[in-house]
Amino acid sequence: MHVTIVTVSVKLEKVEAFKEACRLNHQNSIREVGNIRFDILQSTEDPAKFVFYEAYKTQQDAAAHKETSHYLAWRDTVADWMVEPRKGVAYQGLYPVVNS
Repeated sequence: MHVTIVTVSVKLEKVEAFKEACRLNHQNSIREVGNIRFDILQSTEDPAKFVFYEAYKTQQDAAAHKETSHYLAWRDTVADWMVEPRKGVAYQGLYPVVNS
């Protein structure tokens, strides 16, 4: 399993619009072949901070996500709403074991 954890800091005045753009991306991402989870979390301490937990069966499935129309639309829509560039860290998922 290939997991990416992405942290995002959003301009406070763009939080609600960001959440809506993320909802649309999420709804389509969970339908992708190879997607296991696509969770979007908002900090309870700082509502302008978000974490994405993206789990795909393979690294190729994760890479394919970045070519989808819904991801590209999300990326272009939210680009100017971020305080700083988003940061993604890739992990190898150990458990649960996922059969590819």
